[in-house]
Amino acid sequence: MATRRQVDNPAKGRSPLAALTAQAGVGGKISDAVLALVASIPQSTEAASTTPQTRAHMLAETAARMAAGISGAAAMAPGPLGILTLLPDLVAVWRVQSQLVADIGAAYGKDAALTKEQMLYCLFRHTASHVTRDLVLRTGERLLVRPATGVALQQIAAKIGVKVAQKTAGRAFARWAPIVGAIGVGGYAYYDTKKVAANAMELFSGEFVSPA
Repeated sequence: MATRRQVDNPAKGRSPLAALTAQAGVGGKISDAVLALVASIPQSTEAASTTPQTRAHMLAETAARMAAGISGAAAMAPGPLGILTLLPDLVAVWRVQSQLVADIGAAYGKDAALTKEQMLYCLFRHTASHVTRDLVLRTGERLLVRPATGVALQQIAAKIGVKVAQKTAGRAFARWAPIVGAIGVGGYAYYDTKKVAANAMELFSGEFVSPA
């Protein structure tokens, strides 16, 4: 029989999110969320900038603070309720980040060229580089964006779902210590959003070429 201490301490055995992944297919839900996210590329009202790198850094700071606020607030929900906020938290932060990608593209004057493949690359290159590396190929200063079929996008999203679920498992413990956890989770969202911005700046500062 489990002792009270074992029941109350989620650190024993599998993490809460690992258990949820096994029981409810969290990885699959994340992949579905990824596909839904890139199916609707956000529009940007950002004007092309004469100093796009400077403008992109400003946009990144604003978005990073917004993402940190979203994740920090979600992490304040205690215990099991906090775990239930994981997926909505991810989706909300990704929406902020996808808008950031669109705005950075617009600042570089390339918002009209924004595709699903580019969005996936910017959002998840730093998280799942082995999955996104074939979406954008660099040849010198030129970038080749390779179009992906619907099936290929589903496969990529599935792999991203698994990877994100694994990475998020460690942060699930933050939901059991709301105050401290909110700081850590918010800090990670801030850092992650800055990485997305860096991916977008690298992408849009290059010259795109069409595949042969």
